[in-house]
Amino acid sequence: MNVDRAKAIYDSSENIAVQLDGKPIWIEHVDEANGMATVQIGSRPGNTQTVRVDRLEEQ
Repeated sequence: MNVDRAKAIYDSSENIAVQLDGKPIWIEHVDEANGMATVQIGSRPGNTQTVRVDRLEEQ
């Protein structure tokens, strides 16, 4: 995934399925300048990681 698509998914009012390493995630923040995204893995709010957006896969 590229930064523009990650930002579009984050800004969307639709529920768009995205995965990181085969696990469902929610995008919580996109750092466009650095190509990074903070994501919540699964349904636990405290389970977050900051990863390169190119690791994210739209389903």
